[in-house]
Amino acid sequence: MALSRGLRCCQRVFSWIPVLIITAVVLWSYYAYVFELCLSVYLLVFHVCFGMFSWTYWKSIFTPPATPCKKFQLSYSDKQRYEMEERPDAQKQILVEIAKKLPIFTRTQSGAIRFCDRCQVLKPDRCHHCSVCETCVLKMDHHCPWVNNCVGFSNYKFFLLFLAYSMLYCVFITATVLQYFLKFWVGDLPNGPAKFHILFLMFVALMFFVSLMFLFSYHCWLVAKNRSTLEAFSAPVFASGPDRNGFSLGLHKNLLQVFGEDRKLWFIPVFTSQGNGHYFPLRSQSSESHNPLLANEDMWDESDDGSEGKAEENNVLGLDSVFYQHPDGLDHRVPCTYRSSRCEVRCALSPAWLQ
Repeated sequence: MALSRGLRCCQRVFSWIPVLIITAVVLWSYYAYVFELCLSVYLLVFHVCFGMFSWTYWKSIFTPPATPCKKFQLSYSDKQRYEMEERPDAQKQILVEIAKKLPIFTRTQSGAIRFCDRCQVLKPDRCHHCSVCETCVLKMDHHCPWVNNCVGFSNYKFFLLFLAYSMLYCVFITATVLQYFLKFWVGDLPNGPAKFHILFLMFVALMFFVSLMFLFSYHCWLVAKNRSTLEAFSAPVFASGPDRNGFSLGLHKNLLQVFGEDRKLWFIPVFTSQGNGHYFPLRSQSSESHNPLLANEDMWDESDDGSEGKAEENNVLGLDSVFYQHPDGLDHRVPCTYRSSRCEVRCALSPAWLQ
C-alpha cells in the first residue's frame, strides 16, 4: 500500500516535467527578447502576445476537469441492488432503468448503458474515464501532458486559445527577429551573446510553430465537426448504431457550443461554452429542439414515478423542451409550450397533442 502511494506521488511529480520545460523555454524567450535583444519598437505587441499566451496556458493547466454531477451517481439502494446482482444481463437492466431518468443517448459497442466501475457513475454522453486523473471527465478530449491536465468540457476553449496564442507568439518572434538572423547568417552581426539568443530564438520559434500549426489545424477541424479527439478515433454509439457526426449541428452551432454566443469573449480565456457538459443536442433532434443546450443540472426528474405518458415539466427559465416517456419505453426530448399551469407536449413519434 505504501509502495503504491509512493509510486503515485512520484508519478504526480514527474507529470509536471513537461510543464516545467515549456515554462523554462518561454521564460528564456522573454529574457532573450526583452533584455538581450532590446527590440524596444516591438515590446508593446510582444508583451500583449506574451500575456495572452501566459493567461491561456495558466487556465489550461489549472482549470479542474468537469466531472459528472451527483444525479449520475447510483443511489445507495441502486448501488446495493447492482452489486448484489451477479447476472450481467440483470445488471445491465438495472442501469437501463436508472438511465431512463437521465439524458443519456450513447451506448457501449454492445449496446449497454455506459457505466464507470471505478467512479460508480453512469457516464453522460461524451464523458470518459481518465486513468491519469483517476476520474470521469465531461466531454473528454484527451489528457495533455504539456498542460498536465485533462482537456475537456471545462477547459477546451482555453486549450484552443492556448494553441492559437502560442502560434501567434512564435510567429511574432520569428517575424521580428528574422532581420537580425539574416545579419547573423551573412556575418554582419557583431560578436556577443545576443547573436546566440537570435539563433536559438529563430530555431525554437520555428520548431514550435510548425508543430503547433498541425495540432491547432486538427482541433479546428474537430470543432467544425463537433467531435472530440476520442470520438474522431472511435465513433460514439447510439441506439441506431455508431455515428461520427451524431453531435454535429452545423458549423455555426458547433462553434457556439465551444465559444458561446458572445463573440466579444471568443478570444478571451473566460468560460463561455454552452451547457454544463452533461447533455449535448443530437443531429437527429436538431430540427425539433429549440433550446441549444440544457444549462441547468436541475432539469432531470429525480422522482421514481415512471408512469406512462407523464411529461416532466422543466421550470428552468428559458427551456422549451421536456422529457416525455413514450409507451415504447424510450425517453424523448420534445418541444414544450407552457400554457397557464399546464404543459402540453407533442411527442416526436405521435401526431397527437398529449396533455
